[in-house]
Amino acid sequence: MPCFSTPFGRDGLITALEYLWVNPVFARGVLSYLAATQATEENPAREAEPGNILHETRNGELAALGVIPFDRYYGTVDATPLFVMLAGAYYDRTGDRACLQDLWPHVQAALEWIDRHGDVDGDGFLEYLRHGDKGLVNQGWKDSDDAIMHADGRLAEGPIALSEVQGYAYAAFRTGADLAELFGETDEARDRRRRARELKQRFHEAFWMPDLNTYALALDGEKRPCRVRSSNAGHLLFTGIANEAEARLTADTLLAPDSFSGWGIRTLAKGEARYNPMSYHNGSVWPHDTALIASGMARYGFTDQAMQLLTSLFESGIHMDLHRMPELFCGFPARPCENPTLYPVACAPQAWSSAAPFCALKAGLGLSFHLDAPQIRFHHPRLPPYLDWIDIRNLRAGDGRVDIVLRRHANDVSLSVLHKEGNVEVTVTQ
Repeated sequence: MPCFSTPFGRDGLITALEYLWVNPVFARGVLSYLAATQATEENPAREAEPGNILHETRNGELAALGVIPFDRYYGTVDATPLFVMLAGAYYDRTGDRACLQDLWPHVQAALEWIDRHGDVDGDGFLEYLRHGDKGLVNQGWKDSDDAIMHADGRLAEGPIALSEVQGYAYAAFRTGADLAELFGETDEARDRRRRARELKQRFHEAFWMPDLNTYALALDGEKRPCRVRSSNAGHLLFTGIANEAEARLTADTLLAPDSFSGWGIRTLAKGEARYNPMSYHNGSVWPHDTALIASGMARYGFTDQAMQLLTSLFESGIHMDLHRMPELFCGFPARPCENPTLYPVACAPQAWSSAAPFCALKAGLGLSFHLDAPQIRFHHPRLPPYLDWIDIRNLRAGDGRVDIVLRRHANDVSLSVLHKEGNVEVTVTQ
């Protein structure tokens, strides 16, 4: 859709995270742009507060006349912690200290926003509540008006604390601690780590639903959990806030037939009151959502499950026009000899959907970069059943680069270095 060809903070950040291992230049561009447009003062009409990160910006007539608030609009609860996460991930991938030095004041301002403005009611959770009547009612990635609900279908009223956003805040605190330590601010690093530990404990007590084996979608303004099964819980594995035992139960719930369509993870599980496989956020499948969940499953060691999700993305993608992953498609179950049901007005191409397969592939490869060596590590690499081999050229770490090929065998994956330049080591661990 041409009207969506515009900068979106959340979309750019997640796209850059998904594609970071392939080409970190994208991440540097996203971080630089969002730092330059970071809010510096309060503006309720734009939902701007010092330190928060842009949701979107537009230059059309409606925005110029103030009919819509999107000339530069900040009504997003998750872009700010995602900005911190990407800044840390970019440094880990590149070791670009000069860039991080420039970004550090913006990272600190983002963390300050989480502390001061993001917690609307002072309960220790990151929340949103719309200012005025022109902005977005819901300000997470599922921003449809009907996307956040209770088990009986009643819409939740704010301020709303989304489950995945607490995971982003947890990861932002930990990243902020690492970056503070990098710049010699040890007291701040210690405080951020303490905040992360406290949030993790508080989050588990408030959001875990043992009878449903997953985390609540959100807490409403009265601190009542939205007891519905949703894909949001999978992002908690991506950020690491979930406890080990609960992570396994959550993964099993997400891969159960009510949530896993065969083509990917549904945004809302079949059987929930507002489930509709043709709904934008309440039953459809979004490739980026499935890819982040796959990455989270691999983080906790559930590599087979992650490969199941990568396979589902591949099998859905080969049915798409030009093999181009759309923004979303419908959540009908996969059946033999049938294609995924397209969502009629889905954007295609769409940035974070295009980057999704790279994110899921990295999860299976167990790929990480360690620039103090420098070293490229593959931990217990796996390839999905449909992929016999993969050839990766010009993979860079520090000043070095390598060409490698991975081949799938009956019980493992072999790796061969075809070419190497510079001081970089490639290791495989099991």
